[in-house]
Amino acid sequence: MISKVDAESAGKALFEAERSRSQIELLSLKHPEATLDDAYAIQAAFVARKLGNGERQTGWKIGLTSKAMQAALNIATPDSGVLTDSMMFEDGASIPKGRFIQPRIEAEIAFVMKAPLGAGAGVIDVLNATDYIVPALEILDTRILRVDPATKKARTIIDTVADNAANAGVVLGGRPMRPDSVDMRWIGAIVSRNGEVEETGLGAGVLNHPARGILWLANRLAAYGAGIRAGDIVLAGSFIRPIEAPSGSTITADYGQAGSVSCYFG
Repeated sequence: MISKVDAESAGKALFEAERSRSQIELLSLKHPEATLDDAYAIQAAFVARKLGNGERQTGWKIGLTSKAMQAALNIATPDSGVLTDSMMFEDGASIPKGRFIQPRIEAEIAFVMKAPLGAGAGVIDVLNATDYIVPALEILDTRILRVDPATKKARTIIDTVADNAANAGVVLGGRPMRPDSVDMRWIGAIVSRNGEVEETGLGAGVLNHPARGILWLANRLAAYGAGIRAGDIVLAGSFIRPIEAPSGSTITADYGQAGSVSCYFG
């Protein structure tokens, strides 16, 4: 465990890193004793500074929902982060150069909630609490180094969770759909960078059904005395591996009958 002072200090460092478009050292190296609860405490301190700076919470993101990504970080559970209004981009947005440090893109399904959701819910409860679902691109960024230059040690789940689950932006697009009008397991995306296909995937890659990601989040939040609220946007988890998005990249995700969503990195 780390102290509350250390958690607040790390949260402040992450906030300043985001503002200065710089990166800090691996927290997993600085605090080798840190637990997953400590990482969420750092995340909370980071997000609290963002909210104190005038941002407004708009929802949640769920990450590490695929077996491949969990294996890469040697864990067996998803993680979560907080969405704010400053992260939201219109479909087709041109993102200014320098807005992010090392942006990457993931494709997923966003749930827009019409009712709150707490612990003990089932998949049907998730569908009933959802107003609509819509294709989304999540923009990832890294306020913490991906690899320590001295030791060559890579980020761990502690770093990822503390860094607000690597979340930095959200692009919503395509065609909004009622959650009971489509089999989400078979919603797929073909994701291209500058016209070249980089990744493809299906909704089933998210815990066998994207709604299960929402269930996991509702239960995790309940353990901390929180919950999913009506009006929240919830990113259910990516069903592709992250795609690098350097300057000059146009990223397009084709969701077939669900439409497409894109953005351009200036």
